[in-house]
Amino acid sequence: MDKKKETRTFDITNLTTRAASEGESNVISGYAAVFNSPTDIGGWFTEEIAPGAFSKAIAENGDIRALFNHDWNNVLGRTKAGTLRLSEDDRGLKFEVDLPNTSVARDLVESLKRGDINQCSFGFIPTVEEWDYSVEPAHRIIKEVDLFEVSVVSIPAYEDTEVSLVRNKEIGKQVEKRMSMIKKINAILEGK
Repeated sequence: MDKKKETRTFDITNLTTRAASEGESNVISGYAAVFNSPTDIGGWFTEEIAPGAFSKAIAENGDIRALFNHDWNNVLGRTKAGTLRLSEDDRGLKFEVDLPNTSVARDLVESLKRGDINQCSFGFIPTVEEWDYSVEPAHRIIKEVDLFEVSVVSIPAYEDTEVSLVRNKEIGKQVEKRMSMIKKINAILEGK
């Protein structure tokens, strides 16, 4: 199975902004992901992110970007430029971005101050994951990712969850197929 790029959206109500002073940029910080927080992914499966899932990507990928709404035309910061800083702590993937003096960044700061925008997302490919098909819905633990970007977002994919998924529906079909096969195997083993 080819790995597809995935994104997740998190509530970042603890997002902070630091106002720009003379010669400084605005700074925003928050969590792009939270560890050990099981979340329903569209009814297909539940998922949680294990502590340490981002450590390899942070150490090895020297060019991760901060975006607005996953739009690669709206770059807010970049690890390569030193304007995006990423780290893991006990809670999750923490970020801090020195915002550029652009109309997108200024508009974003205003929306953050008003509380109109308060969520974050990240784009990744899972490189190490563990599935448990013995429960329904199936459960996935993401243990390591290839991280491409973190995004401040205005619209989450799933309003009713703190985390959401934006990608093609192929993985849902695969999970359903595996769950169906497991049920058939269990029925045969139980002699039904």
